[in-house]
Amino acid sequence: MYWGSNKRVLLLGHSKGGVDAAAALSIYWSDLKDKVAGLAIAQSPYGGSPVASDILREGQLGDYVNVRKLLEILICKVIKGDMQALEDLTYAKRKEFLKKHCLPKELPVVSFHTEAGITPAGLATLSHIAHAELPLMATLSDGQPARLPVVMPLSAAMAACAQLLQVRYGEKSDGVVACCDAEAPGSIAVRTQRKLDHAWMVYSSLNDDPSEPDATQVCEGLLTLLVEVGQKKRHHYR
Repeated sequence: MYWGSNKRVLLLGHSKGGVDAAAALSIYWSDLKDKVAGLAIAQSPYGGSPVASDILREGQLGDYVNVRKLLEILICKVIKGDMQALEDLTYAKRKEFLKKHCLPKELPVVSFHTEAGITPAGLATLSHIAHAELPLMATLSDGQPARLPVVMPLSAAMAACAQLLQVRYGEKSDGVVACCDAEAPGSIAVRTQRKLDHAWMVYSSLNDDPSEPDATQVCEGLLTLLVEVGQKKRHHYR
């Protein structure tokens, strides 16, 4: 399936990518309905994110557990976004947007979300999350600055956030997105019993259990399910 082939495509977006894809389909469905066959969102804050709402308010989550800097790294290095985009994920902004723009009822949608482990082992986990540039004199053969892998306790920070969010709001989460906010209304929800934090979709291949499906296999499964949901939807709307 590829754009420009007169075949409809399946879209899969992780985190804010899923929110952006959903927004585009909600606003421009009349132009996209002949091009898009379905949407899968993975760990996406469709309804908003408590972390986004709290971290932008003084005296809230960012200050309370001192994870503001780690979350900045998560947003800028892992999600490849910026702090300004965080405002779009607050509950107030998402509520305002969803009042005006809803996903089309005929669009097949699958939502996938996870819970972060908040056991002592989970709190002690380290994740490879970013790269730091070495001094300019240390360059590669192509003239680009050398980059050194940096290991930081991102998973531990997200586990701590997940624990705090559960205590504070009574909601389970992947450390960034609450499970209840990750399910688009009317979608088929996919939930897993595995304890996986928000960065798992990006870095699962680094230290994942080889006996369990990795992120690539999960994405393939979501798209396969999306095809099946689409077939049922088409039959229903005939």
